[in-house]
Amino acid sequence: MGKVTGFKEFERQDESYAPAKERIKHYKEFTVPLNDAEITKQGSRCMDCGIPFCHSGCPLGNLIPDFNHMVHQGEWHKASWLLHSTNNFPEFTGRLCPAPCEKSCVLGIIEDPVSIENIEKQIVERAFKEGWIKPQPPKIRTGKTTAIVGSGPAGLAAAQQLNRAGHTVTVFERDDEVGGLLRYGIPNFKMEKGVIDRRIAILKAEGIIFKTNVNVGVNYDVEDLKKFDAVVLCGGATERRGLPTPGADADGVVQAMDFLTQQTKVLFGKEVKDQVLATDKHVIVIGGGDTGSDCVGTSNRHGAKSVVNFEIMPKPPGHRSPTTPWPFWPLQLKTSSSHEEGVERNWLINTKEFIKDANGKLTALKTVNVEWKMVPGERPQLIEVAGTEKTWPCDLALLALGFTGPESTIADKLGLEKDARSNYKAEYGKYQTNIPNIFAAGDMRRGQSLIVWAISEGREAARQVDIYLMGKSDLPSKNETGDLVAL
Repeated sequence: MGKVTGFKEFERQDESYAPAKERIKHYKEFTVPLNDAEITKQGSRCMDCGIPFCHSGCPLGNLIPDFNHMVHQGEWHKASWLLHSTNNFPEFTGRLCPAPCEKSCVLGIIEDPVSIENIEKQIVERAFKEGWIKPQPPKIRTGKTTAIVGSGPAGLAAAQQLNRAGHTVTVFERDDEVGGLLRYGIPNFKMEKGVIDRRIAILKAEGIIFKTNVNVGVNYDVEDLKKFDAVVLCGGATERRGLPTPGADADGVVQAMDFLTQQTKVLFGKEVKDQVLATDKHVIVIGGGDTGSDCVGTSNRHGAKSVVNFEIMPKPPGHRSPTTPWPFWPLQLKTSSSHEEGVERNWLINTKEFIKDANGKLTALKTVNVEWKMVPGERPQLIEVAGTEKTWPCDLALLALGFTGPESTIADKLGLEKDARSNYKAEYGKYQTNIPNIFAAGDMRRGQSLIVWAISEGREAARQVDIYLMGKSDLPSKNETGDLVAL
């Protein structure tokens, strides 16, 4: 695969960024792509490793050495075909995936791994530019109808796969635009929304029906789902985790996803009442994950006076930790492009109180440093460090603490079972709930996770639905070893 000595000849190169002072003035993507010659070199770095662990690292089982080899040979059309054979939406994963495939790349044992994610992005962008990605409606319709609830990556993947099998597919989205969290939860500077729109245009041309502003269980009776032969629930894990801290009801304590959603809607001319702005404010982002990073980038674009980030966990090491050896996902410090734009990062710190004035407006936060006590066989214990209390000026606190699970409305009204973590109960590999013709996939089934996992679950659930409806399926499935099989 690739060039036998490619990884010895060529160093890893990634896309560069426009300067921070320039990019924080707008909400457009700011990556500077590599030229074709350099991308070809990057594909050539994919060594003939015998057992490509990148397959097992990728939840989709992407045929990574194969499409890297095509890029190495300049066979971009074939690379696109290979990439799309396992991944419906590489333009999403090529921008937003944390690339577990790269962390399990064999080359990563001795030096920088192959730049798989960037190659993936360049392949799909080349394919759109050349017009290779065209609608492929099914030649024959089965007469079976399926409903997809939720139009995030899991719902879209399930919809396209079921449509390819010949079933009539209707996708319900409760928001005013299709895309789920891809639309309003991901800032435009990480993925411009035209990237979603061009793919939705393909799906519509293939015959998929989209209905927006339809909130199943609220303004759409769940009983109406019974008219479909099968239903796939892909509503995501949208119950946001709060912070049970004194003063959390202060004016200025805001859920991160509300903050991000408002900004994207305003950017596209949507009406937003009383938008939360970080302009000229002392902003504290509580939570150190990707959503917290997105809040940092958005706050800097608003023109915040200062941006501080709190994380209750210890600061990860700069390099792979011995506790997470290759090929596992590493415990390692991540510095995003938003962090580079300006933020004070703090670890092992816990918020004790939100301080508000007589009018209920947030003015400051009280914190204390913490440490984690590890006792074998027991849950880690959070210990406060005496004498480390501190008060921080704060006009806007953004809670980026993740999600506790899916909303229960649909499950309650349909009588669906839930697991111990409040997710919709559906066995992995089967995706079938306790009601035979209702399936669940993505974050709604597995809890908050990655876009690549959502696409994988949507594809796998679609195959199980097809088997349920037709007794067999020609849709592909990723088996336990990560190989692509058609059964």
